[in-house]
Amino acid sequence: MHGPASPGWLLVALCAATGAYCLLRMRSPVEEQRRAAGGEALMGFGMAAMAVPAAVFAPPSWAWPGYAAVFGVAALRALWTARRSPHHVHHLLGTAAMVYMALVMGASPGHHHEHDGSGVPLVTGVLLLYFVGYVLLSGIRLMPATGAAVGGGSVGWGDRPELARACRLSMGIAMVAMLLTL
Repeated sequence: MHGPASPGWLLVALCAATGAYCLLRMRSPVEEQRRAAGGEALMGFGMAAMAVPAAVFAPPSWAWPGYAAVFGVAALRALWTARRSPHHVHHLLGTAAMVYMALVMGASPGHHHEHDGSGVPLVTGVLLLYFVGYVLLSGIRLMPATGAAVGGGSVGWGDRPELARACRLSMGIAMVAMLLTL
């Protein structure tokens, strides 16, 4: 991504850690959770790879169409599964945003995205609005209700719903950061 190297590396670390946790979630006995965790792990690691600061590593010209192809396939899978679960509509928007960012980055390597007029390009603005809204709503959902008991017991790390929501929130924040630096 474009921008300073230090925040870029923090974004890489956040996305890679999120992807790693999603791999842990794939060990869940619940099939739907394993499926969602696999898509989220792909997003986390893909975002980490795309967030490597351009000043440190300039990917070869074939990398951006490669990212677009991988996330295009993931978007088709999310579109197919969105028929059964509204959660996959978010996956569809996330993978579509990754395709968009890969295409923009491939078209303008080494410098900021040029666009006609002033301000933010329309697609970037729409995606920013969606992901900012998603981050705010996800953050509110993570706040415990007054008087709610904290879950305990022998629930495994991959089956803790609050950690899965925190994982999705982290990726949403990373998506906002990536779109802002586009």
